[in-house]
Amino acid sequence: MVAPRRSRPNLFHICLLLCATGVVLVEFQLEPLNVTLLQGSDARFNATVNGTWEVMTWDVGGLMVLTLFQNTCQVISSSEQFSARFLCNDCVEFTINNVTRSGDPSPVICRVLGEYGFKTAHIYIQESGTVNIRGENVTVAQQGQQVEFQCVTSAWFPIATVKWTENGRAVNSSLYNTTSMADGDTFNSISILKFQAVRNTTVECQASVSSLTSPQFSSAFLVVVSRPTDWTVLIAVVVSIGGFALLVLLILGIIFCYKRRKEQPNYQDERSRRARMHSQMSGGNAAEQSYENAGYLPEGSTSNTQTSVPPSRLTDSGFSQENASKVSEVVDDVNTNQARDGYSGAHINVGESGVRKHRHVTIV
Repeated sequence: MVAPRRSRPNLFHICLLLCATGVVLVEFQLEPLNVTLLQGSDARFNATVNGTWEVMTWDVGGLMVLTLFQNTCQVISSSEQFSARFLCNDCVEFTINNVTRSGDPSPVICRVLGEYGFKTAHIYIQESGTVNIRGENVTVAQQGQQVEFQCVTSAWFPIATVKWTENGRAVNSSLYNTTSMADGDTFNSISILKFQAVRNTTVECQASVSSLTSPQFSSAFLVVVSRPTDWTVLIAVVVSIGGFALLVLLILGIIFCYKRRKEQPNYQDERSRRARMHSQMSGGNAAEQSYENAGYLPEGSTSNTQTSVPPSRLTDSGFSQENASKVSEVVDDVNTNQARDGYSGAHINVGESGVRKHRHVTIV
């Protein structure tokens, strides 16, 4: 495309204007524009100027506190609290040591003389106070009992954010309530935590502001003391059941003994019965075996000859002798009867003549 002649002078003027604008609009930056710090910290700002400049000044709170000269690299400061250094030819670092809070955010203004103008930044200063749990450790005597912990924060700016943890785990915010109040140019807070005691627990109250890298905290311990098991009810039940069981056993024993005694005859009656039976049997045997023994020899007499002894009746000896076999039968019968009737002491001797002598002893 070819421009007409009349338009050529206009294009020339536009180029000159653009060149002139490029020289004047030199880049000038200030970082950061907003900074939040704890009281007592150091604030640092970087000013970058792309171009040649001669003088740079820094104002804090409406007062000029520092001046720099690029050609000589000279720095003039109004106080040791303020300092600056050249990071490179076009970058300057400005530092405020040990910042303090004056109430309102302090503006920090960097000016570059000439066509560069100025840039403004703001400092927000916070204060970290104290945090403490009232009462410290809590001891309860049983599980399920409600416990309460109070956390107090003092001299914080702005209002501290309060959180609770139990054994390192965050507590739901619905379990605690926090109230704050102004105390001069700072704030105090009270946070109350309530929950049911279940086991031994480490409780921690944390307070923080945005400029803190880690929160401040206070810890307390909850100790749940296990009560000794109450055995009163159990002992009472066991004793009751045991007493009832013993009573039942006693009644059963009495019934058993009564039935057994009723079934078995009396001992005295049994002895009387046996005595009567023995009398009857003894009388009958005496009547049946009463024979005279003509061959009876008194004790001490001897006989060298054997004589046949005819059977005879004896009233007291209770036996008859016709021959050896007969004598043996009588003796066996007598011994058998005596053993059955409970008698002892019968001693029978048989001599060479075939005549037997015996003694009959009755023990009553």
